[in-house]
Amino acid sequence: METPTLSEWLETNGLGGYASSTVSGIHTRRYHGLLVAALNPPAGRMVLLSKLEETAIVGGARYELSANRYPGVVHPRGFEYLTEFRIDPFPVFTFEVGGARIEKRVFMVDGENTAAIEYALSGTPCELEVRPLIAFRDYHATTHANDALDRTVTIEDGCATVTPYAGLPSLHFAHNAETIEPGGDWYRNFEFDIERERGLDFQEDLYNPFLMKFAGGEGRIATIVASTARHAASEAEGMRQAEIARRRDIADAAPVKDAMVEMLTIAANQFIVRRKELKTVIAGYPWFADWGRDTMIALPGLTLTTGRFEIARSILLQFAGSVDRGMLPNRFPDTGDIPEYNTVDATLWFFQAIHAYLAATGDHAFVRENLYETLKNIVEWHVKGTRYGIRVDEDGLLHSGETGVQLTWMDAKIGDWVVTPRQGKPVEIQALWYNALRVMEELARLFSDKPAGTRFSKMARHAHAAFQSIFWNEAEGCLFDVVDGGERDGAIRPNQIFAVSLPHSMLPPDRALRVVEAVERDLLTPAGLRSLSPRDSRYRPRYEGDVRSRDSAYHQGTVWPWLMGPFITAYVKVHGRSKASRAQCGVWLRRFGDPSLQSCIGQIPEIADGGAPHIPRGCTAQAWSVAELLRAAVEDVFDAPTVPSV
Repeated sequence: METPTLSEWLETNGLGGYASSTVSGIHTRRYHGLLVAALNPPAGRMVLLSKLEETAIVGGARYELSANRYPGVVHPRGFEYLTEFRIDPFPVFTFEVGGARIEKRVFMVDGENTAAIEYALSGTPCELEVRPLIAFRDYHATTHANDALDRTVTIEDGCATVTPYAGLPSLHFAHNAETIEPGGDWYRNFEFDIERERGLDFQEDLYNPFLMKFAGGEGRIATIVASTARHAASEAEGMRQAEIARRRDIADAAPVKDAMVEMLTIAANQFIVRRKELKTVIAGYPWFADWGRDTMIALPGLTLTTGRFEIARSILLQFAGSVDRGMLPNRFPDTGDIPEYNTVDATLWFFQAIHAYLAATGDHAFVRENLYETLKNIVEWHVKGTRYGIRVDEDGLLHSGETGVQLTWMDAKIGDWVVTPRQGKPVEIQALWYNALRVMEELARLFSDKPAGTRFSKMARHAHAAFQSIFWNEAEGCLFDVVDGGERDGAIRPNQIFAVSLPHSMLPPDRALRVVEAVERDLLTPAGLRSLSPRDSRYRPRYEGDVRSRDSAYHQGTVWPWLMGPFITAYVKVHGRSKASRAQCGVWLRRFGDPSLQSCIGQIPEIADGGAPHIPRGCTAQAWSVAELLRAAVEDVFDAPTVPSV
């Protein structure tokens, strides 16, 4: 491999922690690391072990296997000895030097802040030297050489331990090395190319506390288990076999025997994590925590399509317990336990997630006993009004927004500038509100709550009538994006697709078809839907540059893969569930298997450039991107029933 391959790989641990880097071994992000531990799952993430510097010694010759970006140079260039990389089922790197073959395996242990690294040696006898480089810093930050670091290394039989800073956990290195030599050197001026491009801090120093020396020999497996818990190197074999079996079970749970569906099923599992005693969803790796909107949108695809109903129940309970003043949290912060309530749509997606759960399980008892009263309370708060001007207007539609606040999923804000303010009555909020009222009408009927059912039905009809009269944009043959009093925003955005895709739609068939055709005409790309039509003067074809440049393009043309899910659902709905329409959707779906549309192998990114070649951007792995593609594949392309997993 003559040039570095910068495709990324991702390992996760079910806690919010992860390991990630590039195939070449060059860290291009400050978020890369071999052990990024979630100290307060799923948040409190810290880069403890950044990487391992590896040297193979064959016949007295030294071969450096690692690779780093320093100012003006890549050194060493270990990727030149890399002959193969594969996911099997975790990252496996194969190096060949001087007749020796070194197969490096990296995997995380589910439910622990533990990363195992194994080197299987074969061919010409080979010795191995490994130098751990530690960071011990918040994953949003960088570390630099300092005198506050405690250089003490506690060396015991089969384990070396460092505790570089008071108040942070110890990091234990279980190993089967023949020799441990304490070090104490700072490696300086690592550079992260992507952070430089993003206009953020891109330089870092890393500390090497000791050197491990492993003797060679045919069949030798050199082992390192880096963890916040104490382990023995001999446990690595059992850990590996357990992870292989666990991941095989995940792959076997794919609801359709199809390579793309299997890839998405495996990818989906990486977002399901623990928050205290219940489950939640990491919105995206490497930098998002759990967000209410993302979780509710992703829940059907992540859990219901594969029959993981217990996890779905746990997630619903987690967020139901966090409802306040009729609102779901927008997000849980990286530090602290106080959630933020600044979203209008997360709460409405909660209704749809519950509707999808019932459709998949028929578990009316769970909803009646745990969620129904919460849902009724949410409706009451929306009727009387809650935070940020969220309230039912006289016409029965949902008004939301205050100056300087962004409440919909188009939430970019730069200083005091809300890039897409959408104050008033955004189109997808009305679609979600109407859908929620119809869901409540169904639940009231199921639970013999006749007065409530009558009321919800009346509210839905009222909203329906108002929507018909004010949202249709005949000039473009689609829906206005926002209506605020007498002002109507004619920007062609993908938000209108939900007025077709949701189970309960306010649109008659002819208008639903025209909406889908308008979205297909202006917004459809191989990577998903654009957030704004290229015909709009505000359209931005590239998501690049510093924070201001990127955020100003975030919803002004940038492509969002997750929107392909509702688009496929809407397309099948208006064209009929014929073999031809589902085949067309299958063609669109399979494009996401193209490596050029993936920044992380086997995952779906957060966003992509609006203009060709639609370079993937943002988070390398995004929950709702994976979830909505998987849901649409199962429900609309393959028309497969949901089957509980074993």
